[in-house]
Amino acid sequence: MTTVGIVANPASGKDIRRLVAYGTVFDNLEKVNIVRRIILGLAAAGVDKVIYMPDYYGIVPRALEGLSSRDRPLFDTVPADIPLTCTQQDSAAAGAAMRASGAGCIVTLGGDGTNRMVAKGCGDIPLLPVSTGTNNVFPAMLEGTTAGLAAGVVARGLAGGEPVVRRTKKLLVVKDGAPADIALVDAVVLDGAFIGSRAIWDIEPIRQIVLTRCEPHAIGISAIGGQLAPIGPHDDRGLAIELGDAAAAVLAPIAPGVVVPVSYRGYRALAIGEHVPVASTPCVIALDGEREIEVRAGETASIRLTFDGPLVVDARAALTAAAAAGVFRLPAGSPAQT
Repeated sequence: MTTVGIVANPASGKDIRRLVAYGTVFDNLEKVNIVRRIILGLAAAGVDKVIYMPDYYGIVPRALEGLSSRDRPLFDTVPADIPLTCTQQDSAAAGAAMRASGAGCIVTLGGDGTNRMVAKGCGDIPLLPVSTGTNNVFPAMLEGTTAGLAAGVVARGLAGGEPVVRRTKKLLVVKDGAPADIALVDAVVLDGAFIGSRAIWDIEPIRQIVLTRCEPHAIGISAIGGQLAPIGPHDDRGLAIELGDAAAAVLAPIAPGVVVPVSYRGYRALAIGEHVPVASTPCVIALDGEREIEVRAGETASIRLTFDGPLVVDARAALTAAAAAGVFRLPAGSPAQT
């Protein structure tokens, strides 16, 4: 039986950056519409079962309710058996439940933070990230139908291997010698002793930035690195930047509609496996755009670049491989719609 997971985060696209910047509000009705098209794509690709993350808005059930009787898929659609907390922990729990259920692929709807949480639970189940968040470095803007078709052919084993499915990098935060958390794109060290508002929207307190990738066309903290030394998602290196008052500065789009000069003291490439010590405490470490870890005075922390992040599906490569294999070709005499 071919199973695909769907994690649609109802909270993505709604954080404080809608107030302090010009981020678009990505409402849940649009997520319902996207999920509906994903489901139709999965059905066309021959998927047998969908397991989804339950949420307070009911994104997947609403998507199913909106389908006509003609379009309603024949496969089972069931919620993941997880305790609903209405926090980001639901995404991690859903990823773990989908891994346990034998899912062949997980489609995520959210931003960098959503994918970070799913990656903490999904193990080696490939992710197909669809962008519906604020900082969208990890996920891509992708039409739902295309996402469903690509996830379906990967889950069925009809397309796979590189370049269809590729391993990504991640950052491991180590606190007092023990693993504390991960990031998929950026780990940012900020002055201060308390987390407060989770989302980063001001560069003033930032002291260090560690990146798995940084491209000039990105939006968010990684865009700073993208203007200094661009690094792609599959390059075998990362970047460390030290910020502070200095003569050198770079202009970067750190949030939607917010392009500001950023002063930096220096930057350097990181090798896979290299640690970056946190220079001063107390501080807070933000992961993929959200403050997560408090490091108190006297505690130690470091950030290590690894190449054992989640597997990610390239939808374009998946469907190109499927077309080459004739996956969607119909046998002679098959009925066709006109």
